[in-house]
Amino acid sequence: MTPTLRASIIVIGDEILGGFVVDTNSGWLAGRFHAEGVPLDRVTTVPDDATAIDEALRAELARTRPRLVVTSGGIGSTPDDLTLAAVAASLGRPTTVQPEIDARITRALEWTAARGIAVTPAHERSMRRMALVPQGAYLLAGANGVVPGVALDVDGGANEHAGATVVILPGVPSELRAIFDGGVAPALVAGRGVPQHVAEISHDYPESTLNPVLDRIVAEYPDVSCGSYPGRECVIRLKGDRDRVVAAMRLVEDYLGELALQPGSTAMRDRWRAYWARDTQPGGS
Repeated sequence: MTPTLRASIIVIGDEILGGFVVDTNSGWLAGRFHAEGVPLDRVTTVPDDATAIDEALRAELARTRPRLVVTSGGIGSTPDDLTLAAVAASLGRPTTVQPEIDARITRALEWTAARGIAVTPAHERSMRRMALVPQGAYLLAGANGVVPGVALDVDGGANEHAGATVVILPGVPSELRAIFDGGVAPALVAGRGVPQHVAEISHDYPESTLNPVLDRIVAEYPDVSCGSYPGRECVIRLKGDRDRVVAAMRLVEDYLGELALQPGSTAMRDRWRAYWARDTQPGGS
């Protein structure tokens, strides 16, 4: 039986690190991996810099395998789009022209010229950079435009016990999602994980009030992932095998029931509500 696939994400872009663009790709990918039961170990964000990309890629490929390493961003036609060349260099591979991507670029340039817009040699060279992929990379289905999505296997690929696959995706969210759903998920992710049951319960007590029951869950159900997230209503989220999660959640429900019967519970809830209400008032801090 092939071991469970694990995943890593490398987000690439100065615009992310500069605070000009909010990264939504890693959150979306995390949700897709979770739905397939594929553990996501790391999300790393690096600048448009070949050395930084190399460092991040080497670190992720050194983790437990089989592994899928997904990069997001940096594969367009502008000078700061370095991902394809940087991944090739990191893996010690030359770049080579991918015929289908090159043909898409030709059609795009012809369309541009047909509308009376001059296509200079410099413009064409910059566009054709998108067709230069690491040797051995294969095209992924799902792309709606010229910006490609490609994958390349390391040590036999993610279908091998000790292998990994590097998936290089564009940073534009709509393109990334189309390629992931059309080309990555069916071929590399589906059926490779163990989906986990997730249960949530909310309460309006201070988060720390439930520490005793959360500590009990950690001790008695070490195989269940337990998280507590504060807010106007705190959320407790349990994840793992269905039967174990159901049993652990029953402890939380019983604890909340007992807590509600205590004399000071109403005052405690009111104080917590007032604390969070500060952030909803004008000038609140």
